[in-house]
Amino acid sequence: MRDILVAAVTAAGVAVAAGAAFGHGDVTPQQVDTTGLEPLGSEWRETNPYTGNARAIEIGSSGYNQNCARCHGLEVKSGGIAPDLRQLEVGPDGDAWFVERMKHGAVRDGKVYMPVFDGVLSQEGLWAIRTYIESKHEE
Repeated sequence: MRDILVAAVTAAGVAVAAGAAFGHGDVTPQQVDTTGLEPLGSEWRETNPYTGNARAIEIGSSGYNQNCARCHGLEVKSGGIAPDLRQLEVGPDGDAWFVERMKHGAVRDGKVYMPVFDGVLSQEGLWAIRTYIESKHEE
């Protein structure tokens, strides 16, 4: 009987661990449809060309929810896993931080905390996401 109980507890533990590992769903970046936004070309802009653009906010909302919300929280409200992006500075300094993260991701002690999105998602899609994040800014 003890062996059956140990096997059941072990199986339950494995199921919980598997659920935690796959709890964020598909982590493959999802393309962002940027129809309606000005094309930006291949050279990264230093500042957000879409700041305040209603269409960019709409597109960015979708792109954010598909690619960022699993770590940074729905509607940019972090649950503590990753930085609360509502606090990300608006303007050139915040844009510079954003570009750095998109181009290089975040790796500490050999562990990837944020993947590189440059070249995976279009610059237009990434700036649309930044525009959406700006629209949720809190001091």
